Amino acid sequence: MKCLLVLVLLAAAWAQEDVLPLAESCDREACQLPSCRCSGTDIPGGLNARDTPQFVLLTFDDGVNVININTYRDLLFGRLNSNGCPAGTTFYINHEYTDYTIVNELYNNGLEIALHSISHQTPDTYWKEATYDDMKMEFGEQRHQMSHFANIPIDAIKGLRIPFLQVTGNASFQVMADYGLVYDCSMPTVNQINPGLWPYTLDYASTQDCVIPECPTASIPGVWVLPMVSWIDLGGFTCSMVDSCFSVPPLTDEDAWFEFIVTNFERHYSGNRSPFGFYVHEWYISSYPAIYRALARFLDMVNNLQDAFVVNSAEVIDWVKDPVPVNEYRSRPCRTWQTTTCQRQSCGPLSSYHNIWGAYWMQICNACPNTYPWLGNPLGQ
Repeated sequence: MKCLLVLVLLAAAWAQEDVLPLAESCDREACQLPSCRCSGTDIPGGLNARDTPQFVLLTFDDGVNVININTYRDLLFGRLNSNGCPAGTTFYINHEYTDYTIVNELYNNGLEIALHSISHQTPDTYWKEATYDDMKMEFGEQRHQMSHFANIPIDAIKGLRIPFLQVTGNASFQVMADYGLVYDCSMPTVNQINPGLWPYTLDYASTQDCVIPECPTASIPGVWVLPMVSWIDLGGFTCSMVDSCFSVPPLTDEDAWFEFIVTNFERHYSGNRSPFGFYVHEWYISSYPAIYRALARFLDMVNNLQDAFVVNSAEVIDWVKDPVPVNEYRSRPCRTWQTTTCQRQSCGPLSSYHNIWGAYWMQICNACPNTYPWLGNPLGQ
């Protein structure tokens, strides 16, 4: 009986290995664009730095609602790059405290909607220990939830960022592969910042440093990692989110903040032109008007450069799949998107099984749910 039990356990282990084989060192001959790219700081397509578009990624985390939409309208709406195409921004949005009619507004203005989980729950050890089923509910089901309540095309939702940047090993990436998500932007790098790390797939083992374990170890073909190339603060320390930098200029000094941003940008622009990220929470720039003004000045500067572009995160992945020189990139037609309507509904009070002490209200673009949507019941049916 004991031998039989051992055989059963071994068979289960082997089966799991068949599902998620351990990633091997990258075979550059076999790993070719557009479907596969080895991790590294080399510029996609073998381009020279001077011929490579410098992409700037501005992203915001957490819920979107009446508290922060005016910041987004004032800073982002109607902004154009020097090629005449709309500038982009990616919103990593969690479910709770989100007004889905505002999500629809952001999408209709050409900004990217991405996922930041349904629950965004604490402690962060929840995410470190999360299973495939946990990630399926948090992200696989959130993709349908976001599309449904904001009335935006599901195939427009391509990316995710895990709360607290706490990667879950292989689980979230396997969910991405199974649920049609293209890229993850949760993994900082502090070792590959000068030159910076370019996006890569998980077909083969990653060379990226694992800043917040558990990092992926399996071969999961076609799933992209968009690395968060860290900044260097005034004390020489690295930081992946702007609002996590420790040694920063005075919070009331616009000029010093503008110089701080540009110094970190130039590390990319004068180097291998890996995507430069301004990753932040909205409260940080709205709480400190000098930082807001410095960011607006920086975006204006980039929008006037002939070889730099503020874009949605998904646009970077699209370019890496098919890298072209900056002159050809500038001549391409601007991206388009399918605008959608929003029949605004104010729903509530809605009961919730995860919080029996409170009732919830939701602003959505279609019929009201029966109960408050949550894990395991993302549409509130």
